[in-house]
Amino acid sequence: MTFQTVSTKPIEGQKPGTSGLRKKTRVFMEPHYLENFVQSVFDAIGGGQGKKLVIGGDGRFFNATAIQIIIKMAAANGAAQVIVGQDGLLSTPAASHLIRLNKADGGFILSASHNPGGIDEDFGLKFNAANGGPAPEGLTQLMFEATEKISTYNIADIDDVDLTKIGSTSRADLQVVIVDPVESYQALMETLFDFDAIRDLFAGGFTMRFDAMHAITGPYATAILEDTLGAPSGTVVNKIPLEDFGKGHPDPNPIWAKPLMDLMMSDKAPDLGAASDGDGDRNMIVGRGAYVTPSDSLAILAANAHLAPAYRSGIVGIARSMPTSAASDRVAKKLGVEAFETPTGWKFFGNLLDAGRVTICGEESAGTGSDHVREKDGLWAVLLWLNILAVRKMSVAEILRDHWHTYGRDYYSRHDFEAIATDKANALMTDLRARLTDLAGQSFAGLTVASADEFSYLDPVDGSQSNQQGVRVYFEGGGRAVFRLSGTGTEGATLRLYLEQYAPPEGDHGVDPQLALGQVRDAAQSLCRMEAFIGRTTPDVMT
Repeated sequence: MTFQTVSTKPIEGQKPGTSGLRKKTRVFMEPHYLENFVQSVFDAIGGGQGKKLVIGGDGRFFNATAIQIIIKMAAANGAAQVIVGQDGLLSTPAASHLIRLNKADGGFILSASHNPGGIDEDFGLKFNAANGGPAPEGLTQLMFEATEKISTYNIADIDDVDLTKIGSTSRADLQVVIVDPVESYQALMETLFDFDAIRDLFAGGFTMRFDAMHAITGPYATAILEDTLGAPSGTVVNKIPLEDFGKGHPDPNPIWAKPLMDLMMSDKAPDLGAASDGDGDRNMIVGRGAYVTPSDSLAILAANAHLAPAYRSGIVGIARSMPTSAASDRVAKKLGVEAFETPTGWKFFGNLLDAGRVTICGEESAGTGSDHVREKDGLWAVLLWLNILAVRKMSVAEILRDHWHTYGRDYYSRHDFEAIATDKANALMTDLRARLTDLAGQSFAGLTVASADEFSYLDPVDGSQSNQQGVRVYFEGGGRAVFRLSGTGTEGATLRLYLEQYAPPEGDHGVDPQLALGQVRDAAQSLCRMEAFIGRTTPDVMT
């Protein structure tokens, strides 16, 4: 085997975001683009010599080709072993588990998460550290700095590895281990949940529809829900991972999982509907006629986690991303445990999890998880819901109503304004920041601003500071609006407006959320001068 040192030069725009580097697939396919970024990762982690790495992705277009390149670069950079999911497939939470289980030095996860896939759609690559979680900000900064000064990359002249056959093979000094992508993950789930209780639930006639959205979770859900827990064949739909996700948008929310939503709101609805995203780290939960917002799901899972074996002794804390509603804070207060508010991005939960400060974490963008891995985990959330339903013997709607009567309801919605010209989106945020100190006491659309600030986060574990993480505006009467530019898109800018209105336990919990949030929405759009800056007030996606 021969190694090549290939001359290259920096490529602009290779700065990893909250979930790695995401670009259009054709960009990743350009000469040197993927190779530059992979070499920069190796340079940032001190080289690959002797390292053990996990590699896998969600199966989107270019996944298998990119994995072959990464294997060849791992060999040329001196790695000792790579563990690869069969056919190049690994869900993001399964990859996190494999890193931790095998005490690996990290892993390359190939996915653009919930973004569409295909040659003309999106691709992504991120590096997870030895704890199984996304690279922390300090490491991603080193990666970016390496991309700005790269001059060569190392790659081995070796044949492609057969990714279809489970087992071990060698390429010179590199051991390549192909593993079943589901096996270790399923074994972990069996230690967390009461599978016997869930089997009894299905045996008693409980019905479910799980939409895998032609993404990575299909094989996992089929093996666990149907083959192991006894859910009827056909419970999992769109179960085969496809390179373009069946030309769908693998984002589990009421917009992109509309067929599931339509079923769950009909008279033919099963007891539980669920969906997961491209790489398996997000989830949607919906009962018969009852959609569960991700913020409410986080709070309900935390409040009921003790019903599952892994959490029977209680949880130590709850963490949520700042845009997520305060519903979980109310649960933490009642349980007497710590509550943390972090920036968006799962990597911010990693330090808290590693330090044993929290057990359950969640984001409003349909991500929930626990200390079993260092990623959000869509199927984990579904299984915990099943465990809760099996023990409480109530419907999803009944559990929702009971939760609201105990804690109150946080009416909540996210409005996404996509593909905005970047200069216009930045101008809106700059203007809003400049007026923050003057907003308190002003009224917009009949609501008075109680306080306003830009969220900054001081990590209680390592002392790192993260600034400009989104603008928060609190209104008198329990309303809140959050303004944030998202880093997960690949075209222009996405402005996300998060709306929240609290109704106490004795309040009215049956109002349509968009009606309940109407005044907060109008006030938020007015105070940020949305129409003037971006020329529209109707969101592209509303969840």
